[in-house]
Amino acid sequence: MTASTYDTAGGIRVHRTVEEIPVAEAIEPVIEALDARRGVLLASSYEYPGRYTRWDMGFVNPPLALTARGRRFRVDALNDRGRVLLPSIGEAWRGLDAVEHLTTSGTSLEGAVRAPGDRFAEEARSRQPSIFSLLRAVVALFRHPDEPHLGLYGAFGYDLAFQFEPIRLRLEREPAQRDLVLYLPDELVIVDHRREVAMRRRYDFESAGRSTDGLPRAGTAVPYVGNAHSPRAADHAPGEYAAMVKVAREAFARGDLFEVVPGQTFFEGCPSPPSELFRRLRDSNPSPYGFLMNLGEAEYLVGASPEMYVRVEGSRVETCPISGTIARGRDAIGDAAQIVALLTSAKDESELTMCTDVDRNDKSRVCVPGSVRVIGRRQIEMYARLIHTVDHVEGRLRDGFDALDAFLAHAWAVTVTGAPKAWAMQFIEDHERSARAWYGGAVGVIGFDGNLNTGLTLRTIRVQDGVAQVRAGATLLYDSDPAAEEAETELKASAFLDAIRASRRPDHAAHATTLCMGSGRRVLLVDHEDSFVHTLANYLRPTGAEVVTLRRGFLEEAFDDFAPHLWCAGASLGSACAWVSRAWSSTSVEHSASSILPFTARPRASACWAAAFSRGCRPSSAPAGTTLCSPSSGRCPKISR
Repeated sequence: MTASTYDTAGGIRVHRTVEEIPVAEAIEPVIEALDARRGVLLASSYEYPGRYTRWDMGFVNPPLALTARGRRFRVDALNDRGRVLLPSIGEAWRGLDAVEHLTTSGTSLEGAVRAPGDRFAEEARSRQPSIFSLLRAVVALFRHPDEPHLGLYGAFGYDLAFQFEPIRLRLEREPAQRDLVLYLPDELVIVDHRREVAMRRRYDFESAGRSTDGLPRAGTAVPYVGNAHSPRAADHAPGEYAAMVKVAREAFARGDLFEVVPGQTFFEGCPSPPSELFRRLRDSNPSPYGFLMNLGEAEYLVGASPEMYVRVEGSRVETCPISGTIARGRDAIGDAAQIVALLTSAKDESELTMCTDVDRNDKSRVCVPGSVRVIGRRQIEMYARLIHTVDHVEGRLRDGFDALDAFLAHAWAVTVTGAPKAWAMQFIEDHERSARAWYGGAVGVIGFDGNLNTGLTLRTIRVQDGVAQVRAGATLLYDSDPAAEEAETELKASAFLDAIRASRRPDHAAHATTLCMGSGRRVLLVDHEDSFVHTLANYLRPTGAEVVTLRRGFLEEAFDDFAPHLWCAGASLGSACAWVSRAWSSTSVEHSASSILPFTARPRASACWAAAFSRGCRPSSAPAGTTLCSPSSGRCPKISR
């Protein structure tokens, strides 16, 4: 264990201890606790060189929670430790020009942010009065360049963008909808899976003559209450999303839009606790931005987002726009064919080109001229059921701009809104059937070292009062096919709806089924040095058969000693496996061979020699020239070609 002390830029003294803990199961207590206790887990279970590594970072029972509804804000001390910090935060906010009014008590701060003026330069849009004016002040209060993990963790709602891009609101918002929930933790569990290191970081604070030292790291436990039923299945009836695509095509024809990304929401009763949903997604759909959040008020977010929103390290700003989607194939060969189809699709290429051009424009608002560049073009990322094409874009912040400027310059990502962005957001408000809430916003951390790491809130299950919501969208262009776009939204949502409906996937090794149609049978394979015979042997062994391979030229006595039920010599693998499966009245081997045979071992137009002994049963599909034994012979004779 190591201990250190530092003073923040705002004069708060921080005592930090770092303790190494066992990696195995280090994060599981956090996952389990989040069903009942407020907190956040951020988890990357996806590797991509130069972009993503695998790590977990989480906490429960934070001392402070900051929430916002429109321009109204509130900070609550969730325990006695939070009460120590409230006065310093109130003092930091009291002098802000952006704050319209502020009231304080021993356990909370609340107030409102004034609206921006009528005219300002676009380069100054991110500095207009907003909830982010408060966040910038908190970062300044706790700022320290050598603190890589302490910060504000949580979720940013879609409606926050309207503080900068005002549009006509048509959709009804839920009365309890929150646009921001961020926590300031005082204990973090961090697991670096690449280095196989786990640590617990604890913080105590001294502020205005008071200290958190010795105060319990406590919080209120409110157990999850599930619901087996949902009042409705979706916010669109079948065919209604496709009808919206037709409306969008008319907007494209008029020149109102270049592209737009509307979505639809699916609902499902959710009796399983959020921790179980998170584990199912982590097992079945690894992603770079996985998360589990207990936001309080019976609301949870469980996600496996594939897309970075904005990441800032020092002055470097990164984004990874995703556009271009196709379903996974049945196997590696099917995946390869789907990748070719995706990369040769003019529509998918146009989608991503438009998204990246808009993203570059977003960065140019706050970045050094000439620093914005595409460093990865149409790169392939593969997930549980989908294949995406992804661009990687970077820039360098100009002097006078910070990580929050970079965050706001991209609000919200073109990949969940469209272009032109303000017009696309207006189309979404006018034509979607329900408000987005968290969907299309972001999740992640604003670091007190000045860095920021956030993912887009998509591929996310929002659980409210025991009912799960899954929202999914599709990128529409002029040549979009309405039925295909509706089907894409359903495909994107399907993995998450399955995670809600299904029990957790059993461990494959522990629950693998054994095929037994070959039990008690003996198979002899003759190796003619064709490079594939051992692959065939391993396809046959799971059937329960005893399989032996002999090099050509073996003595006839060896054949007699083994007395095989099946003798295969010089066989094409695919044909042999398929023939064996038919001879043994099973399709399992045939399916296995066709789905996972290596490309180089796929059946050719070569001859197939095979024989099977099924106690006098001669399958009608036996290859020409095959001689089977008679019911009384007791073993298979040699085979002539």
